[in-house]
Amino acid sequence: MKVLLVDDSRAMRLLVTRMIKKLGVAGGDISEADDGDVALDMIKQSVPDLVLSDWNMPKMNGMDLLIALNDEGLTPVFGFITTEATDEMREKAMGAGAKFLITKPFTQDSMEEALDPYL
Repeated sequence: MKVLLVDDSRAMRLLVTRMIKKLGVAGGDISEADDGDVALDMIKQSVPDLVLSDWNMPKMNGMDLLIALNDEGLTPVFGFITTEATDEMREKAMGAGAKFLITKPFTQDSMEEALDPYL
């Protein structure tokens, strides 16, 4: 399984990598991008199976990334890992095609609950 982690925080990318490896993605290919622009270029080169994205990032935020993927006809499983968790944001994310929204701070259990259907 190919996974792309998109977050401007290196520490958060490391934490998420550790957690998803515990869920059985260890044999997979885990790539990282520090903003949506970089992620979009990476996805255009090779579409991952799963994209885990922060919402707020410089240059291109997570929602803009999801919309750009939709515009390009690229449809990896896409989910947010973010501190932003209002009902309005959840509705906007799901309306744009996100499969889940994990709220920071999260636990191994909440990560597993969100990702289990896609792993």
